[in-house]
Amino acid sequence: MDKRKEVFPFGIPGHNLDKIEREIPQEEPPAWPINAELVEVGTRRNRIDGYEKVTGKAKYTSDIQLPGMLYAKFLRANIPHAAIRSIDASEAENMPGVYAVEIITNSQEGDGNSSYPDIKYVGQPIAAVAAQSLDIAKEAVGKIQVRYNERSFVVDIEEAMKPDSPPVFEAEIEAKEDGGDVGVVHDGTKGEGNLRGPSTSSFYGGERGDVEKAFAEAEVTLERTYRTQVHTHMPLETHGVVIDWKPNEMLVYASTQNTAGVRNELARYFDLPKSQVRVICDYMGGGFGAKHGAGSFGPMAAKLSRKTGRPVWLMIDRKEEHLAEGNRPSSIHTLKIGAMKDGTLTSIEQKSYGTAGVGLGAGVGRVAQVLYECPNFKTEQYDVLTHAGPGAAWRAPGNVQGAFGVEQAIDELAEKLGMDPLAYRDMIDQSEVRKVERMRGAERFGWSRRVKAGADSGVVKKGMGVGQSCWPRFVDLNSSVEVRMLNDGSVEVRSSVQDIGTGTKTILAQVVAEELGLKTTDITVRIGDTLFPDGPGSGGSKVTGSITPATRNAAYEVKKKLFNQVAEKWETSASMLKAEGGQILHTEDVTKKMPFMEALKGMKIGQITATASRTPDYGGFQTNWGLAYGDLGSVQFAEVSVNTDTGFVKVDRVVAAHSCGRPLNLSLLESQINGGVIQGVSYALYENRVMDKRTGHFMNANVHQYKVPFAMEIPDIETIVVEEYTGRSSTDAYGIGEPANIATAAAIANAVYNAIGVRIYELPITPARILKALNKVYE
Repeated sequence: MDKRKEVFPFGIPGHNLDKIEREIPQEEPPAWPINAELVEVGTRRNRIDGYEKVTGKAKYTSDIQLPGMLYAKFLRANIPHAAIRSIDASEAENMPGVYAVEIITNSQEGDGNSSYPDIKYVGQPIAAVAAQSLDIAKEAVGKIQVRYNERSFVVDIEEAMKPDSPPVFEAEIEAKEDGGDVGVVHDGTKGEGNLRGPSTSSFYGGERGDVEKAFAEAEVTLERTYRTQVHTHMPLETHGVVIDWKPNEMLVYASTQNTAGVRNELARYFDLPKSQVRVICDYMGGGFGAKHGAGSFGPMAAKLSRKTGRPVWLMIDRKEEHLAEGNRPSSIHTLKIGAMKDGTLTSIEQKSYGTAGVGLGAGVGRVAQVLYECPNFKTEQYDVLTHAGPGAAWRAPGNVQGAFGVEQAIDELAEKLGMDPLAYRDMIDQSEVRKVERMRGAERFGWSRRVKAGADSGVVKKGMGVGQSCWPRFVDLNSSVEVRMLNDGSVEVRSSVQDIGTGTKTILAQVVAEELGLKTTDITVRIGDTLFPDGPGSGGSKVTGSITPATRNAAYEVKKKLFNQVAEKWETSASMLKAEGGQILHTEDVTKKMPFMEALKGMKIGQITATASRTPDYGGFQTNWGLAYGDLGSVQFAEVSVNTDTGFVKVDRVVAAHSCGRPLNLSLLESQINGGVIQGVSYALYENRVMDKRTGHFMNANVHQYKVPFAMEIPDIETIVVEEYTGRSSTDAYGIGEPANIATAAAIANAVYNAIGVRIYELPITPARILKALNKVYE
């Protein structure tokens, strides 16, 4: 690959901004300057689909209506563990308005196996009905008769860890292939009984140094155990699809974070060429990690459509969403940290147990491993299988649970050392960008007002806390974009990448507009359709860093083709042209200029197109397992009020300082940060799956008893976005979805301690736990 040298901005404006020379592929566009010198990128631009959303014109998957469409409903298990003896669907099949009943069996596509899978949790799908209306489908499901041989079960994690507990699986289990697991996927072949694992490493390496020796030499040690709850998904739009299986194509409308992933999964399941499966997601009503695959509903809707020859609508309801479509696993996380009296960290050891129900991937992430420099480290992370719904990725999987423990432990260690917790982080955290975030965040927050823990007087006590996060800059190289210029004056961006509400459509328009010297509103964005070039799944904060460089590169290539045509007319070199302010200009001859739209209308052919993909080697680094350069990070400050009579905790204010490389649109970034903070508050104080140990049922699978914060419980949120330039792609931009969610609960827990002088080691931080900690109630 031919390369050239290019000079990039490097560092943080207002702190250490400099320049750096990097070697990049020859075909890459020139380096952009910092945002202050750009026009469209780095500015606040309204969402290009905002009007459609607020007026109700946007059509989500659940809104899709196709001619002759049927409505489907699942029959789900109402017991947690059993073998199915028989299923009688005859009464349902004979109901007026019922077009098909499909029973789930152990068969692979076409092998004729009619045995039934064992039931492993309440809510497991057994069969589904397609009918003329949803009401008929629901009634028909109730007429299917299932006879069981019930078996013993376990839903409590600590009971499940015992050697004599009822096993969830008798055989080895494997991780899912298409985003169905939680994050750190443990080896399902290791372990005994309901234990799987341990996982002892990650892409940053596993055990390092000599932990035992380091603890023996440490002058200060701290060992604590932290507990977090199971946290279910509650997107506004539930999981679901509309599928129309035609003779030559399966057309799928999906509420998904990954159109290409759903296409690939359905094509593999039904042994179809990918070209015969088309997946569309125009708008998506929320997805935080659990919507990457086709689930059980995708194949079921496809089978019902094939059987009936009609389109099938299958959207699950809110209870089903809670029961079966993913959750953040719980954790029992023991941390031991050693340090010298001067604060130098010498060793960190962690062991965790968590349950993702019948799934794999419970863990506490990599926060303890990488957030603070420590020469000696050891981790063991175990899955504990239970008879409950499967876990799924949930906005920074593992790291949210891990940070709740790590960041409390660092605060407590700082107190033992007689140091301010923020000053201690300045000492042990090597990240330059988090140093700036701490400095700017502390000033905005007023950290100097913080008093000694428990020192506030009165019944309602105020407290202040801080928490930090880290998250890898993931990159998906299978990220491609087509940019088209048409001779009617229009410019279009096309990719299968989907916008899950984060503003991907808008930033793609901004990037193209900046490259072509146009306005964001001049660009038409068509994404979320697998007819277009493959884009990445939306998860792990990887979309911006993956798709925007490809978008800019495609725009650059198509611009060069247009310049060649204009240069021929002007009898000059294309290298002497530039696009600026809606014009094509000659860099030396001021008499030569042409409106950009006029140049498009004068093209020799109907359209000019270019397709580009994410570059794997840029600026002297290569992506490794999808991991690009360094980490995203954040520092979040929380202020709380704790009523010591009622135990009620109110988060009054959060200041969130973040960096994601080059900020492309501050309004969209602030929206992402606000969402992460709100979800973090909900996780810290409210959300909690409650299981009945006697029946195996999820007792609060609704929106009334499964508590989330209302408007009055959401704090004032102030954001600080720190620009950081590294010259690692043609846009130098990354996502920001994960970090705000990671640090929030830890910051709140530290603030609660500062208010009442007693630490809470378990989430959610409920009034009952506060009162118990204050010895105002007794078990």
